[in-house]
Formats: sequence, C-alpha cells, structure tokens
Amino acid sequence: MIEHDWSDVPDRLARLAAGPPVEVFGADAHGWTVEPPLGVAELAELEGQSAVTLPAEYRSFLLQVGAGGAGPAYGLFPVRRVDGRWRWEGDGADLTTPDSLGRPFPYTEAFNQADGVPEMPEEADFATAEEFETAELAWWERHDATMYDPAHFLGLLYLCHRGCALRDALVVTGPARGTMWADDTAEEGGFVPLLDADGGPLGFAGWYRRWLDDAEAGRNRPPDAQVTERR
Repeated sequence: MIEHDWSDVPDRLARLAAGPPVEVFGADAHGWTVEPPLGVAELAELEGQSAVTLPAEYRSFLLQVGAGGAGPAYGLFPVRRVDGRWRWEGDGADLTTPDSLGRPFPYTEAFNQADGVPEMPEEADFATAEEFETAELAWWERHDATMYDPAHFLGLLYLCHRGCALRDALVVTGPARGTMWADDTAEEGGFVPLLDADGGPLGFAGWYRRWLDDAEAGRNRPPDAQVTERR
C-alpha cells in the first residue's frame, strides 16, 4: 500500500537544483539534493532498532524520496547506519534517541516550560554581591532543570535545524502522533504545534510540501518569519 505519493518530488527538486537560482533560506546547505532512499529492509531495521513505527507520511518519504537532505530550513536530518546502528545526524539530531522515541510526547497544545521558571533575582534585592551571585546561580540551575527536563522531549523525532538552536520535530509517539511541532526552547518559546492554512495540525507531508511550494515560488521563509507564523 502506498502511504503517500511522493513521485513528483524528485523531479521538482531536480528542477530547483538546475536553476535558475532562487534565494531560499538554507538552500546553500543542502543544495537541493537528497540522500538515497531507504530500502524496505533498511526501514524495517531502523524501526526495529528504534522500537517504533514511524508515521506513515515520513516513512513513505524515506522509501520514495530520500533518507535526508533538501527540505525546510537547513534541510532534513539524514538517517544513516553507522557501525550497525541507525541514527539521525545533524545539529540537534542527537536529541532523538531510541529511549525517547518510544515514550509519548506529553502535549497536544502549545506549551512553554519557561512559564514554570520564576523571575530572575535582581541584585538590588540582596545585601551583598556574594548573596546575589549565590541566588543567581541557584536561579540558573532551576531554569535549566525546568527548561531542559527530558520529560518535555519525549516522543519527538527532530528533523531540521532552523538556526539559533531552533528546530522542528515530528511527533512519533503520543496523542499528537504524526504532527509537526516547533521546538523553540532555545529562545524560551517552548513547544508550538505547526498549523496548516486552515488552522489544523500540520503533518510531515504538509510541512514538507509547503516548503517545496514556497521554494518553487521563490518565497523565502527565514526562521524569524516562520516563528511568527507559528504563534
């Protein structure tokens, strides 16, 4: 059964690669090229090692188009077999681990873990500089423990880096399975579900094809504009 038809995508990417040049954010990084697609046996091994079945739209992309490369922002993190183990590679791809993939992503609506962090202490509230430094250090420890608690990052397959440690991820496990989310933790923006033009959840195919449509139309979507659209 064809889970999603990607047969048009290779030719569309080839035309973009052949020119004329279009100024699309991140294109210099991936050059409109993709890595070879996975075979059925390779995909089965990947899913077996990850102990999950990947969402249908993404798994069919791996089989029909490629294992990574041309895609939103700086491109799709490639999944590669290294020393007998499959893993995603790229800036932030190491956030995806077999242990985390099989455990459910806890959110169905936008969530900002920064809301649980108290206000930073102010030096004027302390009698000495040493007292302030101690309080400030304690605040940063609480901040980092709250912002980067591993419980927030479960069930997420990180697919691309948008710059400045902002990334997009596909929910693999949990009630939001199959939908794309922005992880804006690095700018204290938390997790934001990506939406289609009608305000509905955006899956992998819609996310990828929106980028491809924009690229062909010469519409540049830099990271700051993309984040604004997500809010």
